[in-house]
Amino acid sequence: MSHGPLTDVLDAIDTCEPRNGRRLIAIAGPPGVGKSTFSNRLCSMLNSSGHSCAIAQMDGFHLDNETLDQNGLRERKGAPETFDTGSFANLVKRLRKNDRAVPVPLFDRDSDSVRQDSQLIQPTCETVLIEGNYLLLDSPPWKPLSDLYDLKLLLTAPISVLKKRLTERWLEQGYSQVDAQFKAAQNDIPNAENVIKNSHAADLVITSGNPE
Repeated sequence: MSHGPLTDVLDAIDTCEPRNGRRLIAIAGPPGVGKSTFSNRLCSMLNSSGHSCAIAQMDGFHLDNETLDQNGLRERKGAPETFDTGSFANLVKRLRKNDRAVPVPLFDRDSDSVRQDSQLIQPTCETVLIEGNYLLLDSPPWKPLSDLYDLKLLLTAPISVLKKRLTERWLEQGYSQVDAQFKAAQNDIPNAENVIKNSHAADLVITSGNPE
């Protein structure tokens, strides 16, 4: 992505008045769209310009594999029902209240597990980027959190572009072409279509990639 969209977002953030000394920026979008890369670049630019910024990822609230196995959800890992949405909602509310330091978990892709309390967001942190696939879904428990965000961003891309990127993810993990395509089609692509079709209006929509 070019600096154009990032500059637009920085301008939009500057217009947001902090609440309780903080801005919460939701960065939503389908899997494979580049949310983590975008969030990291935006966070770096904010910190470089004198803002204090941190990132909280929804992926830190994946249910553990044992729980998923017990509920027959392992193959659906990454779908909305495979997250601890209650704990995630509590995190957003605590970040909004901003009366104490808030521990935030991280998802470790290498071990396919969550690392609890991996970072601590202090009350002095002015801007928190909250990144995740389903932040703008137009249904509970996601929709009730919408009013807590000061700015809502939706990153999107043509489904053909997402299919290619999501297949490449599995290829990079050692799967064959056939298996990688199956893994993407079985879970990732339905999740991407869910986000594209069922997310409510964002303040800014940023599109990347060109259909083949």
